[in-house]
Amino acid sequence: MSQSFFVQGGVRLAGEIPVTGAKNSVLKLMAVALMAPGRTTLTNCPDIADVPAMAKVLRLLGCEVEVSGDVVTIDTPEEISNEATDKSVQKLRASVCVLGPLVGRTGGAVVAMPGGDAIGNRPLDMHQRGLNHLGAETHMDHGRVVARAEKLVGSEYKLSFPSVGATETFVTAAVLAEGKSVLYNAAREPEIIDICDLLSEMGAKISGAGTNVIEIEGVDSLSPVSHRVIGDRIVAATWVFASLMTRGDVTITGVDPMHVHVPLERLRGVGAEIEVGENRIRVVQEGRPQSIHTQTMPYPGFPTDLQPMAIALAAVSEGMSVVTENIFESRFRFVEEMVRMGVDAETDGHHARIVGRARLDSATVWASDIRAGAGLVLAAMCADGESEVCEVHHIDRGYPAFVENVRSLGGIIRREDTE
Repeated sequence: MSQSFFVQGGVRLAGEIPVTGAKNSVLKLMAVALMAPGRTTLTNCPDIADVPAMAKVLRLLGCEVEVSGDVVTIDTPEEISNEATDKSVQKLRASVCVLGPLVGRTGGAVVAMPGGDAIGNRPLDMHQRGLNHLGAETHMDHGRVVARAEKLVGSEYKLSFPSVGATETFVTAAVLAEGKSVLYNAAREPEIIDICDLLSEMGAKISGAGTNVIEIEGVDSLSPVSHRVIGDRIVAATWVFASLMTRGDVTITGVDPMHVHVPLERLRGVGAEIEVGENRIRVVQEGRPQSIHTQTMPYPGFPTDLQPMAIALAAVSEGMSVVTENIFESRFRFVEEMVRMGVDAETDGHHARIVGRARLDSATVWASDIRAGAGLVLAAMCADGESEVCEVHHIDRGYPAFVENVRSLGGIIRREDTE
């Protein structure tokens, strides 16, 4: 049975909304727990579908995992399996993050090529090359990544692109390698810092996290700890866009405003009044927003995960907007769904041109991935009646208590089973 959100347009959002832990952090932190025998405890975890999915992957590798509220407890045995080839692995894109920890801990791994969102090609070439530099042999075999290493030895490696996943794979494997490793052109996302913070708390020797050069001095072993997951900057920014698009007054708590500094600056440029404080952001929009012009870039640039929200905003803004996608080649796929709502948009390669209108048309649309789904809901909030957003299991993978949060701000939305 599928589920849909039914969203009433024309309602102004107002109030305060808390943000919990980051999806793009918690799943990777759960994988890092494989590296330290004993009990690792993660707090401030989001209540999203991907957390129990990752828990299932870890159980297949021999861990005992308990998910209780916002706490995830992982008991990692002295001996773990290094084969993650179940169908549940293929369904979860983040399952690839077990590759580095398994190679570092056991000297090998067999991991099924992961699935996840339909936003474009995300190959594992850079992951494999990073492991190769550390002394592992890797190859593809019937849809699986196979890695073997008699011994991992520290090395220097430069990424051709600051890939978050490839950065995570190299760092986690290098932590237990012999000697010093240096990763150049590393990803700089706050989630990378969060992973390195957990590893450091476990006993790893890492410097440079958050810069484009990360240095790792290998250690013999790691010890389990308790760690708090950072706030989800993408969820926080989604509510920022929601406030702006509905001409609302919303305060978001639980996230560091510096983690969304660039998006906030872009939105000030379209007319939003934005106040920031310690772990809080307030967004007030009185009139119709102005056009937005932005392009997605690796952190600290404008995040690709917020591109659907930028297009939704452009759809109700004054004038013509241009949004350029530089990260994933298929991320404009959802624009066809927005056209069903009367959005005046056309895409050409990496660019989308959108001419805004004051009110969109209510329609039935389909979510194709987490962020596209959220963008469609935001567009539905600006429509002339009730819209149906189908396949909302995608949204559940990245947004905790989505319906409850919208309602807490005064929005009118309900979830229903559909055929």
